[in-house]
Amino acid sequence: MIIGHIGARKGSKGVPGKNFRAICGKPLIDWSLSQLFENARVDVVVVSTDDEEIYAHGLKMGALDIGLRPAHLATDTAPKWQVWQHALAATEALTGRAATAFLDLDCTSPLRLPQDIDGALDLFEAQHPDMVMSCCEARKNPYFNLVEPDATGALHVSKPLPGGVWARQDAPVVYEHVGVVYVVDPTYLRSAATIYEGRVIPFVLSSDRCHDIDTPYDLRLVEFLLSEQIREGIRNP
Repeated sequence: MIIGHIGARKGSKGVPGKNFRAICGKPLIDWSLSQLFENARVDVVVVSTDDEEIYAHGLKMGALDIGLRPAHLATDTAPKWQVWQHALAATEALTGRAATAFLDLDCTSPLRLPQDIDGALDLFEAQHPDMVMSCCEARKNPYFNLVEPDATGALHVSKPLPGGVWARQDAPVVYEHVGVVYVVDPTYLRSAATIYEGRVIPFVLSSDRCHDIDTPYDLRLVEFLLSEQIREGIRNP
């Protein structure tokens, strides 16, 4: 059983109410939730939230009734990992079935395409890691053009190498962790305390689909890019 999961907490300091806010004609969460329901490989869909309106909306669309998220997992400091563990346990208890994969989509990353989900699932099935994590190549590199101040306030490259790195292409590859898609081995999710304890491998995506919504500026940018996808026929409205 592949569990498709969406986490959508009520609170948001950067963009209030963002998870249920309309973007390109429908609630932000629906751009991700619909992709789970439309994927034939996903057996059951769950929405983890402390928001009664979002929860009722998810149930109406066909999500499994696992109940509202417990209060200790509804704060802005609650670890994503513990939210996933709760959703996994609740889903398995309710269905009486053991999961074979836990698939999570961040609803704040609506630019993903259906093939991104299938690509991550394919990689998980082929490589058998503890976890597949979506990434894109970082725009800035700590070996080259990320700097930090020392005790005197003088700047230095964050991760200096002997002899220095003077061209971006010569720097070691660094990825940005993005919330487009995650696929987790349920056994690992039950036993590990944090994400990086096991073998976590990258699923590398084009950076144009890896924009998160954390600020009002992000919202404007993602809405523009999403409208471009719709206009170009890359996805349906």
